[in-house]
Amino acid sequence: MDQADLIDLLRPGVDTNGGHWADLGAGEGAFTLALAELLGPGAHITAVDRDRHALSDLSQSMGRRFPQTSLEVQVADFTKPVALKDLDGIVMANSLHFVRHKRPVLQAVMAMLKPSGRLILVEYGADRGNPWVPHPMSFATWSRTAEDAGFVGTVLMHTVPSRYFGSMYSAVSRRPAT
Repeated sequence: MDQADLIDLLRPGVDTNGGHWADLGAGEGAFTLALAELLGPGAHITAVDRDRHALSDLSQSMGRRFPQTSLEVQVADFTKPVALKDLDGIVMANSLHFVRHKRPVLQAVMAMLKPSGRLILVEYGADRGNPWVPHPMSFATWSRTAEDAGFVGTVLMHTVPSRYFGSMYSAVSRRPAT
């Protein structure tokens, strides 16, 4: 995927400029950089990943490409408690499919969001994985999983072809307003 594909996957779920967002499982930051482009100057993004080296590279890339976007990095495993709260949004791109038991993680993610905050999921459109992508979810499965975890208003936003599982999609779900 190129930068335009990454942006197209996120764009329908990012309808405001600025704000405080997080990218859980940021890796080298391809989606973090796409999010920075969509949020514009003045945004604050927290990138969370276990790979300290990848986050260091991301910090350098962000500084060069989006100097007016504040980036905080946290070396952490998002499946364990992460000290984030009152976020406008969270991106989980190609990260949740590493988690077998998703409900506890999603409940922790919801607690990080402010009321009406949004979770953007980018995932392969399949329900069977492989050793590299062990637990993907089709959009139908994601809709049920999100609802079971307490999210509301789940909407399919965009799909792109994928050579591995046929397609990749993005969806947005919201924390309830109250």
